[in-house]
Amino acid sequence: MSKKSLEAALDAAEKSLQIQTAALNKFTSAFRKNIATSVELISVSQGMLVVTGLGKTGLIGAKISATLSSTGTPSFFLHSADALHGDSGAIKPEDVLLAISNSGETAEVIQISKMAQAWGSKVIAMTRSAESTLGKMADVFLQVSYESESDPLNMAPTTSTLLALAAGDALASALMAFRGFSASDFKKRHPGGTLGAVKLT
Repeated sequence: MSKKSLEAALDAAEKSLQIQTAALNKFTSAFRKNIATSVELISVSQGMLVVTGLGKTGLIGAKISATLSSTGTPSFFLHSADALHGDSGAIKPEDVLLAISNSGETAEVIQISKMAQAWGSKVIAMTRSAESTLGKMADVFLQVSYESESDPLNMAPTTSTLLALAAGDALASALMAFRGFSASDFKKRHPGGTLGAVKLT
């Protein structure tokens, strides 16, 4: 690799971080009112918080669900494509569905969201635009907006996935505080590994 090409690569990496940092700062400034209705809806639910998504967004959704479960909000991840091939039977009317789609037009995510609503579940849409199909049909809209992805082509899920992950972590944190989730509660869910070995009181 030539010095010139290495410099170009490092410039691209630095620009990626700058774009993501700016997007996260802007997102944070508007997030307080953005998240309130979602916290209220989830906190009164008698069921599980089911997270669904597809592709890179699905991978983020799986992590969000895992964080929620370990911090006092019972949750599981349901891949949108699998849901349309029988796995949707796991959703109960008392559950809340957190449907994640950057565009808000992902066909599989929209279809499982409509099915869940038909069965009586409430749907939270985590997407970029309130005017998208998913944004319009959801019971609650959780906006994750940004100006551009951070890769050189402005095409790869980068800024969008960062913000979705941040939104999920913020949601989990809000629910922990709302429910008074304590360090001892956390330890009960982490008996193994390094976290389990830490003395939490």
